[in-house]
Amino acid sequence: MARDIYHDIVVTALKGDGWTITHDPLILTYGVSAVEVDLGAERMLAAEKGTEKIAVEIKSFLGTSRVYDFHQAIGQFVIYKMALKRNQELRTLFLAITSDVYQSFFQDQEMVKDAILELGLKILVVNVKTKSIDLWVK
Repeated sequence: MARDIYHDIVVTALKGDGWTITHDPLILTYGVSAVEVDLGAERMLAAEKGTEKIAVEIKSFLGTSRVYDFHQAIGQFVIYKMALKRNQELRTLFLAITSDVYQSFFQDQEMVKDAILELGLKILVVNVKTKSIDLWVK
């Protein structure tokens, strides 16, 4: 599977935010099939003396239609969320996008706002220039 153009930037941003990349990619079985989420990561929680685990699917939204790219991303998000649940993984699934895509598409589209609510879509907004995380939309 080809890596997203922003893969390395997301990895750098997560590491800078205190995350350890545990899987690259995170492979989950789903029945007789397997699915590949771009990244698995975890970080220590000092207050709770445990770990927080996430799975991250990275999307560039560089196709000819951001609406089409969104449809594809949502389809993958739903399947990956089901695969995580079936594998009893204690990971929260995030869709990683750039701050440009978040500002110019995600905040203006009613269908995106509805998907966030209806599907429990969680978003990781990454700044490409600074290679850092701008926002966690939980």
